[in-house]
Amino acid sequence: MSTAASAPGQDGGSLPAAYWEPLWAGGRRYRGVCTAEKGLMAGHLAPGRGRPALDVGSGDGALARHLHHELGYRTTGADCSPSAVAVAAAHDADPGPVLGPGPVWRCLDITTADLTALAHPAYALITCRLVYRWIDDKPAFLDRVRHILAPGGVFWVVTELAGRRATTDPALQKLGISPLDAELLTAGWSSVRTADLDVLRCYALRP
Repeated sequence: MSTAASAPGQDGGSLPAAYWEPLWAGGRRYRGVCTAEKGLMAGHLAPGRGRPALDVGSGDGALARHLHHELGYRTTGADCSPSAVAVAAAHDADPGPVLGPGPVWRCLDITTADLTALAHPAYALITCRLVYRWIDDKPAFLDRVRHILAPGGVFWVVTELAGRRATTDPALQKLGISPLDAELLTAGWSSVRTADLDVLRCYALRP
C-alpha cells in the first residue's frame, strides 16, 4: 500500500478502496520485496509445505508469489483495490511449467469483509506488509487476524517505524507506526521476534 501523505483515516474516514484504487489504476507502484527482506523471512518463517497462507493488502502480488513459489505455501492474496488484484493476476496469467499455478487472488477489504469469502477458514501464515500503518481500527483488525490464524501459526508484519527516515519533513517522519501502535501490535502473543531492515521493522508474532 501507499506511503503518501494523505491516507485513510486522515481525511475524515475515506473508504480504503476509494483511496487505493485510483492510485493502483493510475500506475502507482510501491516498494518491492528485496533480497534482504526475503532472507529475513527465510530465517523467521517455517517452510510452507503446502499449508495455507494469506497475504493481507497483497498489492501487485510480489510477496504472495514469494510465499507461494519459493517458500512453498498455498497462498491467497487479498487486496481492496480491483486494479491491484488485476495487476497481480495478470502476472500469473501464464506461469509456465516450472512455477505452476500461482496464488489465489481475492478483491476484498480484510477489515470489513465476510471472512468466509476467503479460500480457507484458517491460515498457517498471515502476512501484512506495509499495510498495518494505514489501518484505522487496529484492535479490531488484530482480533480478525487472530480469528483466522491457525494454532501454531505466524503473523508476519512488515511496517515502517516513525522517525526512522533521514529527513526533517515532519509529514514523512510520521509515516511509520508510533511506539503505542507497536505496543498494541505485539501485545498478547506468546512469542514476538523482530528484525530491522532500514526504516522497516519485521515482526514474527505467534499465538
